[in-house]
Amino acid sequence: MEPIELTFPVDCDPERLDSFISRSVPEITRSAALRLIETGCATVNGQQQKPALKLKGGERISVLVPPPVPAEPQPEEIPIEILFEDAEVVVINKAAGMVVHPGAGNPEGTLVNALLAHCQDLSGIGGELRPGIVHRIDKDTSGTIVVAKSDRAHNALAEQFKAHTIKRVYLALVYGNMKEDKGRIDSIIGRHPTERKKMSGRARHGKEAITHWRVVARYPAMTLIQLRLETGRTHQIRVHLSEAGHPLLADETYGGGGRLAGVQDPVLKQMIRAMGRQALHAKTLGFLHPISKEYLEFDTELPADMAGIIEYLESKVKE
Repeated sequence: MEPIELTFPVDCDPERLDSFISRSVPEITRSAALRLIETGCATVNGQQQKPALKLKGGERISVLVPPPVPAEPQPEEIPIEILFEDAEVVVINKAAGMVVHPGAGNPEGTLVNALLAHCQDLSGIGGELRPGIVHRIDKDTSGTIVVAKSDRAHNALAEQFKAHTIKRVYLALVYGNMKEDKGRIDSIIGRHPTERKKMSGRARHGKEAITHWRVVARYPAMTLIQLRLETGRTHQIRVHLSEAGHPLLADETYGGGGRLAGVQDPVLKQMIRAMGRQALHAKTLGFLHPISKEYLEFDTELPADMAGIIEYLESKVKE
């Protein structure tokens, strides 16, 4: 790639650097110019500057335009655990830390990238960036997810999700002791009114979210619970539990980070810190096969990080 060399005219009124670049290079928008400047791909007299720098005349601007990023996700040879696969669907046990599909800040390394290397016949209904994706689980949530390989499978599965007939069971470790042995949380969940990366039950606009839960085991200041989703809103479990006063262990976004300071056991505290993600696992997924209508159910073991914490808690109870 050869850089584009520009010179700001000496007889012009002062102009912002990002504005001049976007005006002088036809294929570059103002926002694209800003990114090029901030990443050092656009310099002034050989030096990185701020986008708001006022050019006064005679400055030499060098702009290196990176090659275009492919619009469609690219296949990547990433190991994935396949629980079931046929011509219509593929069921995956997703590892914690893997994003489901490409998006802003995550153009690669996703489950979709891995699946495209494994099978090229994913449903096109999800669009270029989300082929085959009928539902999602958070990047740092581990567990079971079903992906459609055909459009007819996608439509049939989407109808089951819409009718709330899909069986989705999670296991979670939360702070505090739940007062009851089981319960139902029903609220509206939408975008947080001030923190746009978070969801909230205090949103101005939202959709109904219903979570059923029951206690599996109780430990000092912590509880292992099983949850069944009736709806599937973004961050539903994390929001519901946090707003009920029982945030997930290691969930920095929804209050788990602040509760870590109250953990007195240094070994347990280090285990939670080392986990580095919310203690949530999508354990069981059950649905009717979109074509044969046979009921399929898949159950997965807890990953090592959550299982290790539970084993440690159990050992302390027995002491």
